[in-house]
Amino acid sequence: MSSTPTPTPDQPVDDRSGGLARGRLGTFDIFFFVVAAAAPLAVMAGAAPLAFRLGGIGAPGAYLFSGIVYILCAAGFTAFARHVRNAGAFSAFIGRGLGRTAGGAAAFVALLSYALICAGFYGFLGFYAASTFNPMIGIELHWSVYALAGLAVVAVLGYRQIDIGARVLAVLMILEVLILAVIAVAVLATEGTSNFSIEPFAPGNVFNLASGGMFVLALGAFIGFESTAIYAEEARSPERTVPRATYFAVGFLAVFYAFIAWIAVAALDVDGLVEYSLSDVFQGLYFMLAESYLGAWASTVMGLLIVTSILAATIAFHNATSRYLFSLGRDGFLPARLGVTHPRFRSPARASLVTTIVSLMLISLTVTFSADPYLVLLLWTNGVGIVGVVALQAVCMVAVIRFFARDRRGHGVFRVLVAPLLGVIGLVAGLVLMVTNLELLTGRTDWVNWALMLSLVVAAVVGAFRARRLGGGGAGDAGDAERADAEPGGERRRALGMSTKK
Repeated sequence: MSSTPTPTPDQPVDDRSGGLARGRLGTFDIFFFVVAAAAPLAVMAGAAPLAFRLGGIGAPGAYLFSGIVYILCAAGFTAFARHVRNAGAFSAFIGRGLGRTAGGAAAFVALLSYALICAGFYGFLGFYAASTFNPMIGIELHWSVYALAGLAVVAVLGYRQIDIGARVLAVLMILEVLILAVIAVAVLATEGTSNFSIEPFAPGNVFNLASGGMFVLALGAFIGFESTAIYAEEARSPERTVPRATYFAVGFLAVFYAFIAWIAVAALDVDGLVEYSLSDVFQGLYFMLAESYLGAWASTVMGLLIVTSILAATIAFHNATSRYLFSLGRDGFLPARLGVTHPRFRSPARASLVTTIVSLMLISLTVTFSADPYLVLLLWTNGVGIVGVVALQAVCMVAVIRFFARDRRGHGVFRVLVAPLLGVIGLVAGLVLMVTNLELLTGRTDWVNWALMLSLVVAAVVGAFRARRLGGGGAGDAGDAERADAEPGGERRRALGMSTKK
C-alpha cells in the first residue's frame, strides 16, 4: 500500500509538472545575476569610502580576504549543488544536510531576508535617482516617483522570461564595471608607479582593533553569491554552469573590489587617502577621482550608473525572492498557487507578483509615515537581510560538512570538509562583527536594532513549526536522503519528486 509523499524542500520538479523553464541560463547569465546583485559600483562608490574611514587603508585587503572566505564556501557549496537542485537553495541545502525542521527554518529566514533586501533597494533607488535626476530636470520629484518607476520595470522583467532579465542585467553590469575600470586606467596612466604600495594588504593594516566595521562592509559586499544555486533548475548543464558561475562571480568580485579600492591609494598615496577619508567629504571619494582624472562628465556618468547599478541589484534580488516563494509554494510550505509557473514564459509569475506587491507595500508605508528612504527603508530592511543571509550561509556550510562527512561522493577532502569548515569560521567571525556593529547596518543605536533582528528569530521558529506540521523533522530526513541516494536510481527518483521509500 503506497502513500503520497509529503513534499520536501529539496525536491526539484520535472518539467511535466509545471516547473521552471529549463536550459534558459548559461554560465554568464547566472554570473550577471550574482554580480548585479552585489552592485559593484554602488559598493565601491557608496560603501568603500566608509570602509576606509572606519578601518583605514586596509580596506583593499579586507575585500580580498572576504573574497577568499567566500571562495572557500563556494568549494563545498558547488559540490553540494550537484546533489540538490532547487530554486529555494538555502532551504533545500540545509534541509538535505541537517533535516527537514532546519530546512523549514532556513526557508522562512531566507525568504524574509531576500524580500527585505529587495524592498529596501527601492528606497536606495529612489534616494539616488532623486539626487541624480532632480537637478538635471529642474523638478523636485519625490523619491517615491523614481522608486515606483523602478518597481514597474522590475515587475515586468520578473514576470517574463528569465533570460530577458539576464540580458538587461548584463548591459547594466558591464556599464558600471566599465566606468570604474576607466577611472582605474586613468589613475594608473597619470600617476604611474609613484604611489604603488602593498600597505593596504599588510596583515597589520587589514586585521586590527579598528577593522570590525570595515569587515562588516567588506563581507556584506558579497551578499548574493549563493544565488547561483537558485537558478540551477533553469540552467543549461547545471552540474557545470553553477560551479563555474559561482567561482567566476566570487573571484571577479574579490579581485575587482580589492583592485578598485587599491586604486584610491594609488591616486592619493597612503597619507593622502587617510586624510581624505577623515574629511567631511569622504563619501564622494570616487566621484572626486572620476572628476579629477577624467573630467566633470565622468562624475555625472557615475551618478547615472549608480542608479542603474541599484536597479540591476533590485532585479536580481526580486528574481531570487520570487524563486524562494515559488519553491516554498511548490513544496507545500506556502499556498500551492505560488508554486505555479506562467504557461508561456515558464516564470514564477505569481510569486513575482507577490514580491512586487510586498515591495509596493513597504514603499507605501515609508511614504505614509514620511520616513527616510535611505535611513529607514534601505538600512532597516537590509540590516535584517544581510545578517539573515550571512547566518544562513554559515549554517549551509555546516550542512555541507554533515552531508559529506560519511561519504565524500568522489570529492576531495579539502573541497567538501576542510574548505567549508574554514568558510564557517570566516562567516561566524563576520556574523559576530555584524551583530556587534549593527549601527552600521541599520543606522540605529537603540532598541530598534534588536527588534529588527527578532524578526529573523520569529521567521526561523515559524518555518521550523511549519516543517514539523508538514510531517517528518529532525536529522532523520537527511539520513533518509543519503540512504535513498545509495539505492539504484535513488537520485533520479528524488530529482523527479518521487518517493524513495520501499
